Amino acid sequence: MRGYPILLASLLVMIALPSSAADLSAQLNQFFKARDPQHAAGINVLVRTPKTQWPECDAPRFSLPGNSRLWGNMSVAANCDQNRRYIQVQVQVSGQYLVAKRQLVRGTSVKQNDFRMQSGRLDTLPARTLFNSDSVADAVVLRDIQPGQPVSLSMLRQPWRVKAGQNVTVIASGEGFDASSEGKALNNATRAQWVRVRMANGQIVSGRVSDDGNVLITL
Repeated sequence: MRGYPILLASLLVMIALPSSAADLSAQLNQFFKARDPQHAAGINVLVRTPKTQWPECDAPRFSLPGNSRLWGNMSVAANCDQNRRYIQVQVQVSGQYLVAKRQLVRGTSVKQNDFRMQSGRLDTLPARTLFNSDSVADAVVLRDIQPGQPVSLSMLRQPWRVKAGQNVTVIASGEGFDASSEGKALNNATRAQWVRVRMANGQIVSGRVSDDGNVLITL
């Protein structure tokens, strides 16, 4: 009978440790899911720091530098009043991303049906991988893409709306007036990009390219 209190105390310690581990993991998962609600359903946070270095309070306040990545390996500051500890975590994310259906050759234009969505780990993908096909229609391939290869923004560009040497209409607008004139584009530009234009009098102006290929200047 005298051994029961010792046995009970040992059992309580064994129960308390997993509970503490579960609490910190759950709190970190909640923190990262709130930070990235778009992918919250697929987020899983693994704590890499040994338990002996965990914060001592029950509800630490987590923070990250402003330029931190969304996923992958990172260090989270866990604050307990004046005491701060850094917790090493791996933020894993599962979801869908864009891959090529077939080989896409450099310099060719592509359509949405040249791609498909695939499920997998997003945190292991190259930077700027695309998670939908909204911006790929009529895009131009900048380098060969293999079947099944994840597609990143750096692999494609939008078609030129204006090309260097092309005559363009420049539309200037301001408070209470609009004026238009003709000029010659000095560089290639896609929709919404900046283009420099030499006007008939030799003046060089800069404006953004509209959907219809005009150059818009706001005065």
